[in-house]
Amino acid sequence: MEVEPTNDDCSWLPLILDIVKCMDKDSTDVNQDLTKLKTKIQETREKILAMPEIELSPGEQQGQLRTMREQVDIKTQLLKKYKGLCVFDAPK
Repeated sequence: MEVEPTNDDCSWLPLILDIVKCMDKDSTDVNQDLTKLKTKIQETREKILAMPEIELSPGEQQGQLRTMREQVDIKTQLLKKYKGLCVFDAPK
């Protein structure tokens, strides 16, 4: 499975900073900023749970990684082996 990169902002720091500033001013905007932070945390949880193979244990993930690296090594060796064997002319 391939994970598509997103440009979503997952940073909570600006929201936390806004909350701290509101608390310093005794502002009524604190509840609104806390709600925004809760929403952002929930969105982040959903994104994490939607990640492919997140349900695998770290050991299983390491096993998959090891298997994939072995496959890459084998394919790299095959490419090196067959690269110099035969040169094909590209059709014109």
